[in-house]
Amino acid sequence: MSDMSERTQSPALDQALVNPVVWSDEQAIHETLAWLRQHDPVRKISPAGFEPFWSITKYDDIKAIEANRAFICDPRPTLAPIMVNEAIMALTGRKHLVRSLVQMDDPDHRAYRMLTQGWFMGSNLRKLQGRIDELATLYVDRMLDMDGACDFVKDVSMWYPLRVIMSVLGVPEEDEAYMLKLTQELFGAADPDVQRSFEITDINNVILDFESYFAKITEARRKNPTDDVATVIANAKINGEPIPVNDANGYYIIVATAGHDTTSASTAGGLLALLQNPDQFALLRSDPERYLPTFIDEAIRWVTPVRHFMRTATQDTELRGQTIKAGESVILWYPSANRDEEIFNQP
Repeated sequence: MSDMSERTQSPALDQALVNPVVWSDEQAIHETLAWLRQHDPVRKISPAGFEPFWSITKYDDIKAIEANRAFICDPRPTLAPIMVNEAIMALTGRKHLVRSLVQMDDPDHRAYRMLTQGWFMGSNLRKLQGRIDELATLYVDRMLDMDGACDFVKDVSMWYPLRVIMSVLGVPEEDEAYMLKLTQELFGAADPDVQRSFEITDINNVILDFESYFAKITEARRKNPTDDVATVIANAKINGEPIPVNDANGYYIIVATAGHDTTSASTAGGLLALLQNPDQFALLRSDPERYLPTFIDEAIRWVTPVRHFMRTATQDTELRGQTIKAGESVILWYPSANRDEEIFNQP
């Protein structure tokens, strides 16, 4: 596949983009994405077992699509095999196992986002900052007690952001391990190390376990409201009506899972990058107040914990000489955008 014309037409390249094993090899996937940015940035692909879609790899193109209201999240916000989508519909009668902000477009997306936006302001934000600082100190102190060595992922980056998010949500500390287990089973459905299985019934059972847990939280917060986000969700209304149970469950799940999983990955990946680049580690340590804010942004860019989202065109759109027709979907490869040579110096 060294010849450019062969690679451009290669079904193997298309199949690689939807293969989780390929994505587990960081060097290999970034080489593939770099080739696509240079030679085929807007590529129509039809991998076996998937509905066709357009692969988008350039930073500016991805930003343009996300800002274009002609592209919507529903009906295809993330990539899934045809058989999975069919199984979800057969099992639940819905397009998605759960409906959250990820699956919503305006005006629903705006209305649901506004439900909790006010919580993250004023006194709540000040209290949250205090809790974040308290937990950070706790986990740094724990590392100091580990005789100079620790498994940073298992001992720190997995648990610290989890405890922060669970504090926001109002989940008791004794339930955090259960929340972590469900999160790993949901996001790692294709990972044999953490999955229940890749059967859609088992993935749906993870959702049902989340829903069963949060049903109890909802009942408790309606009877005795507190100052946490779970109380906001449990008592949320739009246009004077309580939000549907399925939407409330989706809200709980997106807060409980996405909030800590992405932070955990960025924290661990950022530290790994520092260890692999000791000169940058030394620079950060020389003046943390100056360099830490930039490092946080750079760690998120470097790791890019969210690999993709998808959008579907509602009207024909031209992009780099290609016509994306109404009804066709695009996949936005964020790791590729964050390595775009036209945007980042030495990406």
